[in-house]
Amino acid sequence: MITHHASLVYTMVLVSAADNNMPDAELQTIGDMVMHLPVFRDFDRGKLTQITGDCAKLLQDKDGLEKALSAIKEGLPEKLRETAYALGCEVAAADGKVSPEESRLLEMIRFRLNIGRLAAAAIERGARARHMHI
Repeated sequence: MITHHASLVYTMVLVSAADNNMPDAELQTIGDMVMHLPVFRDFDRGKLTQITGDCAKLLQDKDGLEKALSAIKEGLPEKLRETAYALGCEVAAADGKVSPEESRLLEMIRFRLNIGRLAAAAIERGARARHMHI
């Protein structure tokens, strides 16, 4: 079982990698969130590269996505499930557009983590608003 921190990082990496393109804006957003959000306050940031590598390696396995989603759910306490979904939405919105692949993966995460439609819509709208450009 992975830690709750690793579960949150896995969620962000999965969303960023969903469309086989990890733009700098998404990677920077991941780094910024790990550096500044309270949920990562007690996280050893030196482990970020190792955890992202572990996630990438897992995704190469047969049924890697399914294994990663299961690991995320197992590693998260219920009170952090909406947080994980919110972090995924932030990464998806970071480059100003949410690809169909990212949208589908967010749907899978929402379903797997039992995030209700109303809560998900609020989280998604908040992420979209924070990344809006004129």
